Amino acid sequence: MNNIFDAAYECLMSCQIDEKVTKTQSYAQAWRDNQFNLQNQQPPVPIPQAGQPSTLQLVSPKFVPKRKLQSPEGLAALLHAVAHIEFNAINLAWDAVYRFREMPRDFYADWIQVADEEALHFSLIHEQLLAMGYEYGDLPAHNGLWEMAVETDMDVMVRMALVPRVLEARGLDATPKIMQKLQKLKQDKLVDILSIILRDEVGHVAIGTHWFNALCKQRGLEPQSTFRNLLNQYYRGKIRGPFNIEARLKAGFSQVELDALERL
Repeated sequence: MNNIFDAAYECLMSCQIDEKVTKTQSYAQAWRDNQFNLQNQQPPVPIPQAGQPSTLQLVSPKFVPKRKLQSPEGLAALLHAVAHIEFNAINLAWDAVYRFREMPRDFYADWIQVADEEALHFSLIHEQLLAMGYEYGDLPAHNGLWEMAVETDMDVMVRMALVPRVLEARGLDATPKIMQKLQKLKQDKLVDILSIILRDEVGHVAIGTHWFNALCKQRGLEPQSTFRNLLNQYYRGKIRGPFNIEARLKAGFSQVELDALERL
């Protein structure tokens, strides 16, 4: 296989946990070694659902278990939720590679790097989950991340606006609070893992911001008003603060945008 689009599709549709991680890491290295080309062989097809473990039960967000972190079950539920986010993030990164053709080579390099880093994040969290006697797929999870991928599969600019800059950016706000709770519980290993994830996610949101701004410029659109319009058009959830201002600024948000989010 020497076509990156075919490789991305293979990773996307893999349902086996270890296989998805291993192929992601292997193909990312092969890309860095210039073993893939960008020749369009076939147009992308719709993917109603990316590959996931057969044991995973997808439910409404209100039915996802919420338990106190002080209990082993609550800690496992948290780790499972984070693992679900990171597993979906692998799929989202590969879908950006697979779906949006005719982009500059740097676009694919960026999102392959993201897929590789998300695979590492998943592996770090899943290792801790396994140590507690659980595996990814043992607990219910919601499908909001992939549903947004499907909803934005027609336009790369819309995808860059709503997945990295909305859904993934929420992690910049939530992760420090989770780390604080885990620190109180003396879960130092988990705090270290989440600090790695938080550091890398700033970069992932920044990549989304870079390409969103580049696409706006290409289309003659003003980024800040375009972002607000896309939020109003596509995003049905609530934008909840408080926001991690420092992390969002590093990830490319302007102070004007952050002020607008605060007003929302």
